[in-house]
Amino acid sequence: MAEAHQAVAFQFTITPEGIDLQLSYQALNQIYLSGVRSWKKRVSRVRNSLIKGVYPASPSSWLFVAIGILATMYMQSDPSMGLITKIHSTLVSSDHMTFSQSSTMVSALVFSTLLWLSLILALRFCLKLLLSYHQWMFEKHGRMSNTTKVWVPLVRLLSSRKPLLYSYQSSLPHLPVPAIQDTVSRYLESVRPLLTDPEFKRMSDLANEFESNLGNRLQRYLKLKALWATNYVSDWWEEYVYLRSRGPIMVNSNYYGMDFLYVTPTSVQAARAGNTITALLLYRRKVNREELKPSRVPGTVIPLCAAQCERMFNTTRTPGVETDVLQHWLDSEFVAVYHRGRYFRLWVYRAGRLLSPREIEDQIQRILDDASPPLPGEEKLGALTAGDRIPWAQMRKQYFSSGVNKRSLDIIERAAFFVTLDDEEQGMRGDDPEGNLDRYAKSLLHGKCYDRWFDKSFSVVIYKNGKSGLNAEHSWADAPTVAHLWEYTLATDAFQLGYTEDGHCKGDVEPSLPQPQRLVWNIPAEAQVSSSLAVAQALADDVDCHVFPFREFGKGRIKKCRVSPDAFIQISLQLAYYRDRGGFCLTYEASMTRLFREGRTETVRSCSNESCAFITALESGETEEECRRLFQLASERHQNLYRMAMTGAGIDRHLFCLYVVSKYLGVESPFLKEVLSEPWRLSTSQTPVQQMNLFDLKNHPDFISLGGGFGPVADDGYGVSYIIVGEDMVNFHVSSKYSCSQTVSNVSVSWSSETSHTVVGNHIYTRQYSQAF
Repeated sequence: MAEAHQAVAFQFTITPEGIDLQLSYQALNQIYLSGVRSWKKRVSRVRNSLIKGVYPASPSSWLFVAIGILATMYMQSDPSMGLITKIHSTLVSSDHMTFSQSSTMVSALVFSTLLWLSLILALRFCLKLLLSYHQWMFEKHGRMSNTTKVWVPLVRLLSSRKPLLYSYQSSLPHLPVPAIQDTVSRYLESVRPLLTDPEFKRMSDLANEFESNLGNRLQRYLKLKALWATNYVSDWWEEYVYLRSRGPIMVNSNYYGMDFLYVTPTSVQAARAGNTITALLLYRRKVNREELKPSRVPGTVIPLCAAQCERMFNTTRTPGVETDVLQHWLDSEFVAVYHRGRYFRLWVYRAGRLLSPREIEDQIQRILDDASPPLPGEEKLGALTAGDRIPWAQMRKQYFSSGVNKRSLDIIERAAFFVTLDDEEQGMRGDDPEGNLDRYAKSLLHGKCYDRWFDKSFSVVIYKNGKSGLNAEHSWADAPTVAHLWEYTLATDAFQLGYTEDGHCKGDVEPSLPQPQRLVWNIPAEAQVSSSLAVAQALADDVDCHVFPFREFGKGRIKKCRVSPDAFIQISLQLAYYRDRGGFCLTYEASMTRLFREGRTETVRSCSNESCAFITALESGETEEECRRLFQLASERHQNLYRMAMTGAGIDRHLFCLYVVSKYLGVESPFLKEVLSEPWRLSTSQTPVQQMNLFDLKNHPDFISLGGGFGPVADDGYGVSYIIVGEDMVNFHVSSKYSCSQTVSNVSVSWSSETSHTVVGNHIYTRQYSQAF
């Protein structure tokens, strides 16, 4: 092969005249340039470690401290109160210095360094104290307390320097362990509207017994963990909720993100892949160099934890019999590509240089034009990642631990990310745009069950008509982190990289680029890929997905009512579920805890006494004034619950960790067992939008994001994801299971002359109240 010859730096042959040495200067130059890139990355990592290590100060501040100390000494003053003299005597007595003047200078510099480090520690401690203050979240708009008025400028002052991506990590507070009586009290309050009086009495007795006996013992162990652990929840949450799950991660855990709703920048599949892969690699470069701005609470300077960005690329989830493991590599210069049953390795760097979008397009087109058939067992190999985890772990150990199978599997798992070149067309198109959107969502959620690699941190899907999307594995990060990545990718693709008039990528093509490398497999006929595929196919066939762009009104009108848009939507979902099923249910709303170091999520139990009171009043025909009052109380209660979850005063993560401790101690708790077995029949999540403000949605209204979605958590429940886009639109993703006769995701619209409401699956917006408030 031509590319193999180019990879050889030198050759030699032995002849009667001696040794004939032939050097390939082109190959040596490629090796040299790759080495330069590697060293540049090392230097960059060291530099960034120094900069973020002294934040909120700067490395150059040492010079100002040293000059200040030397200047005061020159003025015959001792700012160290005798410490410089002690350092000087130590240096002289140890015979390290022979000249008094030079030893005095070094002593002053040593003291300056110690003083500088002390000041840095003091600044970081002050910043940590400031970031531990969360009362500002609970203050009403326009009613700022005096404490908060002082706190805001202090935070701005200590955050004035331009931070790197991870600069705030060591200054973020640790997640506090709530008092056990507070958690139990909040739990009982959250389930009160869901239980009858006898049921609530029984649960209260269980809770009180747990709090007074076993709970205190478990709490002591949990507090002990919180003393030394960075975050007392995250490691157990990752291991026991995600990695120890033995069922399929497809649908049950992985989630998806969609392309623009109305716009497809190009219909050329290879070109869209070229720009998308380039944009993702540019984002990875920013992550590696820590050039991304730290995410913040919207509208504030309060930073959020960036730890989830560390495993975004070059990461895979490897199966095990008892538990899976997340594997992460520092770097990877290639991506893995799947097309029509074949796997390829696509090098995206050439001698340390990132290929241009046009070069990547050219390489992708080579894969699309490759007519070679899949090897035996290769086409549906990806189904192993879609089925149950134990069979995949056993198959991996038996058939993929050595030889060509191991080498090919290593390439997929070590790749920067996974790319699927899908041979279908998707998007809102044709005579049935609504149905096509639903099929688009199902395709991204599970595809054909074998044409995605569900173990990768994320898989990018490029469809035949140029539409794109992604499927993300959940254990390494939550949706807002992936949404940040995907937002950058879409905006960079459309507004920075762009396309030529004929829809191709911009840039030049180096003619000597090697062909993409076909991966080689030797899969025995007895390898039971079909059993994993059957499990995955049954799961995929049971998922009912519906995507619904709601255009009647959006957050613009809701805000005029002086109501939180998120609270409005959550109460609407409660009303929808009540009308759908005739009662209330335990409702999960994801909230972040990234105000704390290594924070992930907490549960907002959106079904509250106040929301149930409003819905009951509305359905029983109470007066408009009374319903309006109850609605206001319900929305305020929801906002308070959300803020408590964000600030570490949630319910479910604390109880989850207490349950883990009980398992380690080998003790049973009827209360914890019952709490953790309760089904979440309504699981909801809001997808953030415009986190980076890379383009103006007002000037580009067609570039509306569809957001993303996930599968239902309970077999008889709904999974609802929504994204609030602009001022006049909300996109919903609803999922349920066909096997449950009581749930349906597809749209059904009915109008009531009395309340004028729209019902969308299990979504309801009460238009009467949006206009009345």
